[in-house]
Amino acid sequence: MLKHLAIGNYALIDSLSISFDDGFSAITGETGAGKSILLGALGFVLGDRSDSSIMLDETKKCTVEATFIIDNERFKSFFEENDLDFEDELILRRELTPTKKTRAFINDTPVTVQQLKELGNQLVDIHSQHDSLLLTNSDFQLKIVDDAAENNALLADYQGVYHKFVSLRNELKNLREMSQKNTAENDYLAFQLDELVKADLKEGEYEEVSQKLELLENAEEVKTLLAQSLSILNESEYSILDQLNNLKSAVDKLRRYIPQAEQYLDRIDSTKIELKDIAQDLDNLQDSTQFDVDSLNEIQERYDLIQRLMLKHHVQNYEELLAIREELHQKMGAFENIDEEIAKKELQLKNCEKELTKLADSLSAKRKKVKVSFEKAVTEILRQLKMPHAIFEIEISEFSNSSENTHFTITGKDRVRFLFSANKGIAPDDMSRVASGGELSRLMLAIKAVASENAYIPTLIFDEIDTGVSGEVASKLGDIMQKMGESLQIISITHLPQIASKAKNHFFVYKDEDNEKTRSCIRQLSYDERVTEIAKMLSNDKITPEAIKAAEVILNFGH
Repeated sequence: MLKHLAIGNYALIDSLSISFDDGFSAITGETGAGKSILLGALGFVLGDRSDSSIMLDETKKCTVEATFIIDNERFKSFFEENDLDFEDELILRRELTPTKKTRAFINDTPVTVQQLKELGNQLVDIHSQHDSLLLTNSDFQLKIVDDAAENNALLADYQGVYHKFVSLRNELKNLREMSQKNTAENDYLAFQLDELVKADLKEGEYEEVSQKLELLENAEEVKTLLAQSLSILNESEYSILDQLNNLKSAVDKLRRYIPQAEQYLDRIDSTKIELKDIAQDLDNLQDSTQFDVDSLNEIQERYDLIQRLMLKHHVQNYEELLAIREELHQKMGAFENIDEEIAKKELQLKNCEKELTKLADSLSAKRKKVKVSFEKAVTEILRQLKMPHAIFEIEISEFSNSSENTHFTITGKDRVRFLFSANKGIAPDDMSRVASGGELSRLMLAIKAVASENAYIPTLIFDEIDTGVSGEVASKLGDIMQKMGESLQIISITHLPQIASKAKNHFFVYKDEDNEKTRSCIRQLSYDERVTEIAKMLSNDKITPEAIKAAEVILNFGH
């Protein structure tokens, strides 16, 4: 329930703080005093679209804060899904800054306006006389029936299975399409894979082939360089090794005169040993290197084949070519097993459909079970509202969709339609065709009155839905709202004393004016103030002794 509402710098409201109680509360006041502003502020904090013109002083921040008392079970899933801390006392706050930026908070945690609106829709139902058109909406009609049938938990289970069913159905459809249209593609893939398999590509082969090809293509230069290297080291008249021998002899003589020169002899020997090893390795390399022309042709053909395959498959390196071969293997495996996959998916879909049918049948059974009692309860209230010949019926039929060849929807397999007739001898028909605005308004009240027994929403606000009503019907409206207040919090903005007198709490909206500005204010009335206010409502603002007495009578009678 709504416990407290604080408004700052909103429209004609400078600063306002008001506390609410459970049960039925009425709000009255002169036309233009600010009752609609109060509702606008509440809508703002519940996530409605904002307008920068709502700021009374554009240099200051506009803030609306609403405090609710909530129960854990109803809202648990929302807080878990949005990773928010749950508390029994819930505080919603929304701000509009002078720079026209809006910020939203749930229990002081920043959230999006969409999250605020999603939670707000579960907290408060604001119903005005224009909202009766919602009654002709099929989704709203179905929700009303499901609330009465207490289908929420069952519907959630059904929708979980339904999403799985849709996913499986789409997967099966894709597999069947793949099987039908990809025969030619399958042949082409098989050709591509066969070509790559016959090529017998090996890991690291391309680098090895490239190196061999470069060697063979430059065979004469390689031979020349090997011979030249061996000659420089060992075979020429002035080879390095011969020169090192001469160097060692010279240093050996030099040590007679410079003793420290002896240390160079070991280093010269080490250099000779290293160079001899290099000469031996070069000699072995010269003997082992093959320069066969036939081998060159083979290597060239292998290299050309790999290059051609890389070009054909539009890859930049050999590893990508190997990856394509593996990918083709997998695709061909999928094609080979597609019939098996289709059979497997068909079985999964069949089992899912059985489970879905069972849940859909349970939903239908509960809807049909509550149908008669709901119709009867709504009709009884319509009788109280001076519609003696009114007939209200709920039509529940099976929904079918031939394009999908299934009767399942996100809400089950039922189509719910409200039928209504206000006049004797006229068969019930679709409400959009047979009900006037005033009749729809009373019908909506009757339906919400019955729905309130299931506490479908914590707080229900009626915004002047009593327009055009008077006398005994107005008194009955007050009785109905008073009764609804036993199940949920009811707040009614009204001009009728018959309704205001039935309320547990009475709030009065008024304007406060000074030399500079006009402000909208609200206060809760005491018993004596209520008598005075109701007397004014009874006598068109003229407070007479008779009006006072009548106000006391209907106020005491209402309680």
